[in-house]
Amino acid sequence: MIQVTANYCGNVYTGVVIIWLRNFIMQTAGIGLSTLDYGVFALYVLIIVTVGLWVSRDKNGQKKGTKDYFLAGKTLPWWAIGSSLIAANISAEQFIGMSGSGFSIGLAIASYEWMAALTLIIVAKYFMPVFIEKGIFTIPEFVEKRFNRTLKTILAVFWLALFIFVNLTSVLYLGALALQTILGIPMHYAILGLALFAVVYSLYGGLSAVAWTDVVQVFFLILGGFLTTIMAVSYIGGDAGIFAGMSRMADEAPAHFEMILSPDNPQFSNLPGIAVLIGGLWVANLYYWGFNQYIIQRALAAKSIGEAQKGLVFAAFMKLIVPILVVVPGIAAYVIVSDPALLAGLGETAQAHMPTLAQADKAYPWLTQFLPVGAKGIVFAALAAAIVSSLASMLNSVATIFTMDIYKEYIAPATEDHKLVNVGRISAVVALIVACFIAPLLGNIGQAFQYIQEYTGLVSPGILAVFLLGLFWKKTNAKGAIIGVLLSIPFALFLKLMPLGMPFLDQMMYTFFFTAVVIGLISLTTSKEDDSKGAIILTSETFKTSAGFNIASYIIMVILCALYALLW
Repeated sequence: MIQVTANYCGNVYTGVVIIWLRNFIMQTAGIGLSTLDYGVFALYVLIIVTVGLWVSRDKNGQKKGTKDYFLAGKTLPWWAIGSSLIAANISAEQFIGMSGSGFSIGLAIASYEWMAALTLIIVAKYFMPVFIEKGIFTIPEFVEKRFNRTLKTILAVFWLALFIFVNLTSVLYLGALALQTILGIPMHYAILGLALFAVVYSLYGGLSAVAWTDVVQVFFLILGGFLTTIMAVSYIGGDAGIFAGMSRMADEAPAHFEMILSPDNPQFSNLPGIAVLIGGLWVANLYYWGFNQYIIQRALAAKSIGEAQKGLVFAAFMKLIVPILVVVPGIAAYVIVSDPALLAGLGETAQAHMPTLAQADKAYPWLTQFLPVGAKGIVFAALAAAIVSSLASMLNSVATIFTMDIYKEYIAPATEDHKLVNVGRISAVVALIVACFIAPLLGNIGQAFQYIQEYTGLVSPGILAVFLLGLFWKKTNAKGAIIGVLLSIPFALFLKLMPLGMPFLDQMMYTFFFTAVVIGLISLTTSKEDDSKGAIILTSETFKTSAGFNIASYIIMVILCALYALLW
């Protein structure tokens, strides 16, 4: 019965996507994509839906359990983990938002990507061994094992609110903005289409469907990103080619190639100089890659700790090239619109819709005009892959946290394992509906990437302090953690709302230190003994990694040192 129902629903969802795709082609005919482009995009949709439904099927009549649905049966190999991490991470937030920041700020925004590579190594070596040893489904579940049920529930609610009202809504909005800019599709129609596409292949298969389709998504992401970069920079270089284009970009926009911004830079409030390397960006990265459910869930589904660590270091290598895919195009767009000679070579339509500093997030969609027939379809597929892979990942994590940490804990503890899977599916659909209604309200938010980081930063410093102290300081107790994390948000709001002129990354750093001090003081004053749940056994063997992992980590660190030395 379950198999029949799954097949029926899969066919229904496939039909909905086909209808949407047909209407999409009818509505957008003649405004940017050729027949070949449509064919390329249709092939991408067919591959993703086919792979998603194939891995979603129930094997041998068995009903999916929570381990199968939420953790892919703990069978993921390293290359699937690494690919899925990048596909989940690179979204409209990067393609549209980070390109917009590249347009406004320049290469300095690439610190988010390059420092993430180092962060992934830290997470793989020092966090993953503990998480996998505990056999957890969710990050809040680890909180309960280390502290108590109350703190777990507080953080679960925090994460659900963050995923639905910030992450899902912003990805839907930015994705719809791309479709609207490239093809003139109305915002609400684009949001609906993206939502349906994400649901069709991920809802029934769970993390297995998301992870295995992400392997395909990454191919389109990288190919589409490189095509856009090559064509935009080659246009700047003219007959001399791409290297001449890069040289001209550096000559005409030298400030856009500075990795460390000076205090007199108008974008200093977004990336406050050397503090980026030693301050708040570490808070953002450690929280995102180490304790963010929709990211770390892939590593929790690994075959073994070794596979998880290899997957994370594989993702770290790919993070090194992400700025080429998403930041350099934004800089190219800035150079083109700032150079009258380059701008004169474009048509009136392109000149009329060119991005501005106030609408920086239009930079990447605007660059698609430089792509030849066929390549537009690949780039459009890359944008779709970036958007729907992240949506699917977030939906799966919303379902996991709600089902395992809220529903099973408080609403129906005795629910059978396979029925919890249906609860997860329903909760994912509800979350997506809410996000679809909120997404159009975001409106003109300027640099969306900065917006997402800033509002996530109200929550992440307190959560990071709880986890780091909980992992590595036995005296940390539940009372200190609860009071600390609850006080962290009003403290962060105080720093944000007061007329201090403080960059938000600095706000995150000070909020983290404030929370850590509060947790430490309360833990020390309320108990003289180590916390009874603090006995996480950490030895030199816990953090032992393979020779291959160590060599790869050293290579990444050398590359990072070279990049910052060259672009300082």
